[in-house]
Amino acid sequence: MSDENKSIHEFDFNLICEYFSSVERQGPGSPEVTIKALSFIDSLAEKSRIADIGCGTGGQTMVLAQNTPGSITGVDLFPAFVDQFNANAARLNLQDRVKGITGSMDSLPFQDVELDLIWSEGAIYNIGFERGLNEWRRFLKPGGCIAVTESSWFTDERPDEIQAFWHDAYPEINTIPAKVAQMQKAGYVPVATFVLPENCWTEHFYAPQVAAREAFLKKHAGNKIAEEFISNQRHETQLYNKYKAYYGYVFYIGKKI
Repeated sequence: MSDENKSIHEFDFNLICEYFSSVERQGPGSPEVTIKALSFIDSLAEKSRIADIGCGTGGQTMVLAQNTPGSITGVDLFPAFVDQFNANAARLNLQDRVKGITGSMDSLPFQDVELDLIWSEGAIYNIGFERGLNEWRRFLKPGGCIAVTESSWFTDERPDEIQAFWHDAYPEINTIPAKVAQMQKAGYVPVATFVLPENCWTEHFYAPQVAAREAFLKKHAGNKIAEEFISNQRHETQLYNKYKAYYGYVFYIGKKI
């Protein structure tokens, strides 16, 4: 495998964490999209319990908190992200009901039927879409909702180059109908599905990385692994620009039966 075709998972976690700490979003998305997804979820109240799993530094969590009542617990594997998450909550005066904790999505610190809403933008792939839907379901109250974004194919067939890239990066990528069927099989009523607009990738995810890359390369001048990582990020951007008609992120919203 050539260097630029490496999957992000093969790089040092500390390096990835440092790089993505410097940008507001750790994955494609936008405040507008978070609010749109939230519009499909009813009956949240001040006593509602919400979890944002794989919350990163909380770009989407703060939008969630500003547009819904209830208390939110953000969970992320990386302490540096969680520290920044809590600093962001304090800066926006949300610390009384928004708290970030360090934890793993395969051993979440919640009780059965404790949560009204599980949120996860650009992160469920870490455990796998099907596994996440199945394992997290027990934490939801009956009638509670799950809302996640997931890489999905828009077509049944696609060019070899992008097929190979995603097969390596995330073999579980699938078409939208296949993902909806998985959600239904896991015990949810599929409530809504929509494709994230292109600006979630270009304007909100890739554009802020341009300055971040320069600063990162300057700081790690001569570090071959850091340079390789940035090359990998650039390659991913180029692939998106070339093949965005074939794939993207999709919001999947379901209600526990």
